[in-house]
Amino acid sequence: MEAMARKIGLSWSSGKDSAWALHVLRQTSTDEVTELFSVLNERFNRVSMHATRVEMLRLQAEAVGLPLQTIHLPDPCPNHRCDAIMGGFVADCTARGTNSFAFGDLYLEDVRRYREKQLAGTDVEPIFPLWRLPPRELAEQMLAAGLEAYISCVDLKKLPASFAGRRWSRELLEKLPPEVDPCGEKGEFHTIVVDGPMFAERIEVELGEVRQRDGFAYADIIPLNRGERRIP
Repeated sequence: MEAMARKIGLSWSSGKDSAWALHVLRQTSTDEVTELFSVLNERFNRVSMHATRVEMLRLQAEAVGLPLQTIHLPDPCPNHRCDAIMGGFVADCTARGTNSFAFGDLYLEDVRRYREKQLAGTDVEPIFPLWRLPPRELAEQMLAAGLEAYISCVDLKKLPASFAGRRWSRELLEKLPPEVDPCGEKGEFHTIVVDGPMFAERIEVELGEVRQRDGFAYADIIPLNRGERRIP
């Protein structure tokens, strides 16, 4: 019996791993990514940890040709409140015909178990298209394909603030301490993607202010109109 085609909602952090997950999923003939969804911190109106502006999310969604759904979580957000909000979102997705959620996680078992637990008992299947891919090889694949991303958040316990706002590149990978994952899978850093094979066109950006808060350095990656100055 032929497997049922999956209608996939992709968890869109705005970073390189979720963008590459989209690229991988689009290589299959049976799966269809139908929408992106992003979780926003209601207090700052930005993507949690990545600190991505809403206007950047919208430009990314336009560049990949998919509708964007946003989920607003209060800050702080008690577990029961988070569960209720996410439960309502899952119900809305299934009503639209979505039967799978995809995530760009690489190898953290506790994160995967959490996602699977959250979707247990629903009609939505969690899938992990990048699971267990070696991070350095994966990074090389992304860069070779022309993926362009900038570091928007740095954990100051793992990296100095000077990494915030820098382009994620082979040169940068060589400067990472050996204990830091080249894809930042353990939260060492987070990125914002501005171009790649999944984009119809590049998003022009400039680097705004870098701020430190609660042990992290956040770089404001600001989208620009075509023809304006870009980050070199």
